[in-house]
Order: sequence, then C-alpha cells, then structure tokens
Amino acid sequence: MSTSPDLPLDPDRRQLLTIGAGLGTALALPLAVTLATPGDAVAAPSSPQPQGMTMSTITTKDGTTIFYKDWGPKNAQPIVFHHGWPLSSDDWDAQLLFFVQRGFRVVAHDRRGHGRSAQVSEGHDMDHYAADAFAVVEHLNLRNAVHIGHSTGGGEVARYVAKHGQPSGRVAKAVLVAAVPPIMAKTAAYPDHLPIEVFDGFRKGVADNRAQMFMDVPAGPFYGFNRPGVKPLPGVINNWWRQGMMGSAKAHYEGIKAFSETDQTEDLKAITVPTLVMHGDDDQIVPIANSALKAVKLLKNGTLKVYKGYSHGMLTVNADVLNADLLAFIKG
Repeated sequence: MSTSPDLPLDPDRRQLLTIGAGLGTALALPLAVTLATPGDAVAAPSSPQPQGMTMSTITTKDGTTIFYKDWGPKNAQPIVFHHGWPLSSDDWDAQLLFFVQRGFRVVAHDRRGHGRSAQVSEGHDMDHYAADAFAVVEHLNLRNAVHIGHSTGGGEVARYVAKHGQPSGRVAKAVLVAAVPPIMAKTAAYPDHLPIEVFDGFRKGVADNRAQMFMDVPAGPFYGFNRPGVKPLPGVINNWWRQGMMGSAKAHYEGIKAFSETDQTEDLKAITVPTLVMHGDDDQIVPIANSALKAVKLLKNGTLKVYKGYSHGMLTVNADVLNADLLAFIKG
C-alpha cells in the first residue's frame, strides 16, 4: 500500500492501514483508513460571489451553521450532493462543474463538523445529518431534486429520502455511490459484516494522529493507489488531506459510529423513487458484498451498476465514466 513519499510505516500505522483497506472509508466515508433538529433554516449573511455563484450558510434550529454552495440557474432541476467522511463539499468538484456546465442547478453542503460548517459538539449522527440537509433544501426551496451521496453521504441520502425527501415531495431520484447502507458493522442481522474492532481502529487513528491517518488513507486504499501498477496522484492525496483537516476531530471521531453502526435497512425499504446504486468491485473501504449488493435488494425501485476494478474514490479518479452514467440516469 502506498503511503506518503519516503515515510516508512511504523507497526501501529501499518496495522491501521491494514484494517482500513478492508473497511474502507465507509466513511465517506471515506474512511478507508484502516488502519468513512430538523427545522426551518435562516440564511446567514454572505458576500455576493462572481458569475452568479453563491456560497453561503444557513443556521438550523439547533444553532448549527451549515455551509453550502448553490451554482447554476435557479429555475433548473437541482442536483444535491452529499459528501463522505471526513471530507467536504469540495470532494464533488468534478461533478459540480460537469453538471452546472450542462444547465443543472447544483447544490452541495459541508456536513456539520466538516469543512466550513460549524464545529459543533453534538449531533454527529445520521438523523442530524439528514435533518441538516433538509434545512438546506427547504431554505433553497428545492423541488424535483436528485440527491447523490458518496460513502457516508450515501447513508445520509438514504435517511434524507426516507424521512424528509419523500414525505415532503421534494425528491425525484436518488443515487448511492460506494455507499455504506445497509450497515457496515457486524450485527445479528448481518453476521458477515465487519467486526467492531475495525472501527475501533478508525477511532484510534483519529485520536492518535489524525493528520497522518488522513495522509495514509488516500495514499493507500481509498483511491486504490496501493494496487500494483496504479500511479498515485499527489494532488488528489493532498486535497483529501486538506479537506479532512478542515473539519473537527470530534465530529470525525463520533461520525465513525454514524457511518458504521447505523442500520439503514428500513430506510432502504422505504425508498420508492428511482435509485441508482453505483459501486466499484475493488472498493477497499466499503466492501461491495456488504453494501451495494445487499442495498439494491432492499430498494423497491433500485438499479445496480458495478464498475470492474474501480476504487472507493472512483468519483474523483474515474469522473469521466461516472459523470456520464450519472447524467444518463438523471435524464432517463
């Protein structure tokens, strides 16, 4: 597994990475580390942005400031992007530019405790994640929206659609990309899933040396840079690290429980809108057998698309392929 240039792995880090490769960032999950109050929102003041782009914030009823991007024509069909752990809305750069250039309205927010959103102490769970997303949607009055979530963001989308999007009539379609549902951790209902010790390893990595962990994950299993013949991309690795280190250590630590132990079986069963499930069969962060292959069977109107040899971070390193498939699904 590749690591940062010329830095040897000590035994603890090697063990962490090993755990992480199997796990994967479910986080969002991007975790791959081995080692991933609903309510009305009030717009916060923001400076006008050039070329019609707005970058602003809302404040939820529990006082949490959520940063979001809103680009493109306000009368166009909206696409809402939900990022993975421990990243930010910047992880969707390749998709935001692709779709806004094709006439869509694109919206992406930083999850609470991540990126430019407030580093609040509480609320690092799927219910709050989904409620915060709904606050953004209500504030912008988005309707007929397509919601796309990656890794932990896929869990957020599943909870959002089931609990908020469908009941409010605001969602048209959903996409789960390398997503964590139905659940990552082993339970009585899912005895073949990952043992809790794997996620304890994630927590140890965040607590002991988050900065190094956030270098090792993207340099290794997240994008498949640890595979023979795969050339690491330093800019991609450094950008992952940059996004991760913008967020709160507490949010990242507590978010591990959210992306690994939240059973979303009932969320998936409740979703009736057309849902595309996209997953790479070489995802070392969120194993496809524990996620996509089971999730699509729980969805009432789901379609599975498997990408041979693709990694957990395929939205970045294989953006040309993924974007074309996303566009076809949205227009279909």
